[in-house]
This record gives sequence, structure tokens and C-alpha cells, in this order.
Amino acid sequence: MKIVLFDDYKLGLLQDSGVVDASALVSGVQVRNGQEVIEEVIEGWDQYRPQLEKLAGGASTIPLAQVRLRAPTPRPVTIFNMGSNYRENGVLQPGVIWGFLKSSASVLDPGGTVTLPKVDTNIFHHEAELVAVIGKRGKDVPAASAMDYVFGYTCGVDVSARLAYPGNGGAIGKTYEGFAPIGPCIVTKDEVPDPHNLQIRLWVDGQPRHNFNTSDMARYIPECIEWMSSIIPLIPGDLLYTGTNHQGIGPIQDGETVEIEIEPIGRLSFHVVDPLKRCWPKAIDEVSAKDVRERVGGPGRKARPL
Repeated sequence: MKIVLFDDYKLGLLQDSGVVDASALVSGVQVRNGQEVIEEVIEGWDQYRPQLEKLAGGASTIPLAQVRLRAPTPRPVTIFNMGSNYRENGVLQPGVIWGFLKSSASVLDPGGTVTLPKVDTNIFHHEAELVAVIGKRGKDVPAASAMDYVFGYTCGVDVSARLAYPGNGGAIGKTYEGFAPIGPCIVTKDEVPDPHNLQIRLWVDGQPRHNFNTSDMARYIPECIEWMSSIIPLIPGDLLYTGTNHQGIGPIQDGETVEIEIEPIGRLSFHVVDPLKRCWPKAIDEVSAKDVRERVGGPGRKARPL
């Protein structure tokens, strides 16, 4: 199933013909920011699944043009991001495992607009990623059982400001408001037989950028969850950004539209606005891609992709 939130955080099912309104199933949930709805469904999945399957089999749909899709997890407790988690087309060997957190305020709705902050930066990058949605509570979860803690998957982009000033810790440039677009839905894990064999593509104004397979991950999802849960407790609705292959990384700038597609999840798009109208070459950032492959910073590059 493809689960969505729409309009004022109503629960729905995404189908080819539109959205099935399933909000009556969770009518007793008090909605503040929408996260309550998806957490209720995830934690009560055994109860809600048969009801949703029944709706999916015959209910009428609302055309997509008539609804506003919202982020399927609007305010997760934790957005955990894996760093340097791709072998860059088999060139690199796994290094020390590491990651960083994004603020829940960085979540952006499908079709939303990210406003680039007025900060001193070398460049703003897009990073296309498969995002795992946590399905149950846990701590210190072993890799052998980690997939039991996955509810489903969604598309995500790790928008990144390569900050020019020193001492920023790198990850600060990734947690501005709107820097975590996700969506358009959560695909339940039963519809993704192998999350480590999915093609991820991203375009900027129709220009191809990222095009890679999740089989290139340095550490697969079970190992990521094992490490994540050794640091923080897992909570239903939490997000695990699994990292990106930087070969295809590029700038985003004022007036552009960014689209990411992962089958069988679907396609997510968002828009970019920059009050300062900064400009970079409209092409893949080959310098940054080479930096990552070689694990060194190039001439004049004060900040390197994470």
C-alpha cells in the first residue's frame, strides 16, 4: 500500500487514479501537526491494515489535482542521516560508520518550496536518497532483526548548504527549514522485496543528475539501523536517510524544480527559491563528485559533501 497524508493531514491511500480518503478510520486522533495520524497507523498497523486493504479494493478516489499531498511523516522525532554510505560506483571501501541528525523543521511537503537561507556558502547541493520509515520502538537492535523495525519507505532529498565558514560541523548546513523534502507516500515494506536493489533518479528542471542503484550502499539498512539504535531509541515514524551516491550531485538554485523518483515509491518534486539569486553552473558538480571518490578536498573547496 501507498499511504499518504493530504490536505489538513487526512489519512489516505495513493492509487493511480488519485487518493482514497481513509480519514474516517482515524477520526478519533487529535491532530496538531499530522505526525499523530501516521504514528497511530504505524503503531496500530495490525488493526488498520485489513481496513485499509478493504478501502483500497473498491473505494472511490479523489483526483490528485484536487488534493494537497503532505509529507507522510510531518514531524518525526528523529531524522537520522547516514554519512558517506555509498561506494561511489564501487570505487570506495566502507570507512568508519557515521551520520548526523536533521531537525524535524527541515521536513518539506511534496510540491513544496525550499527557500535557500542567506548564509555564506560555496554551493547548495541536492542528494537523492532512499528513506526508511521506522515501524516500531526499539533500542540496541541487532542487524539480524533490524528489518522487523522497518514499516516502509519513501523518497527523500538531503538538501545541503556547503557552508564557507569554519567550525560549522558540516551537518549544520543540512538542517535548515525545508532541507528534508520527503514523499509522496510511504510504501509499506511488503511492496519492496529488496530495498537494496532500487534505482534512484533525480532531475533538476528536467536535466538528469543522480542515477544510481541502492546496491551500491556501503552498509545496508540492517547495519544502519543497528548503529542508529545504539545511539537513540527507535520511535515509529522516525526517518532513516540511507545516504547518496555523490556521482551525479549538483547545485540547486533560484527558480528550479527538483524531482526524485524511486520505484515502486513514485516521484517527489519540490521548488527552489533564493532571495539572493545566487548562481552556479547548471550541471553535475564533477569537482565535488571527484572529491568524494578521492576522499580529499579539491582546490579552494572549504566544504566537502557528506
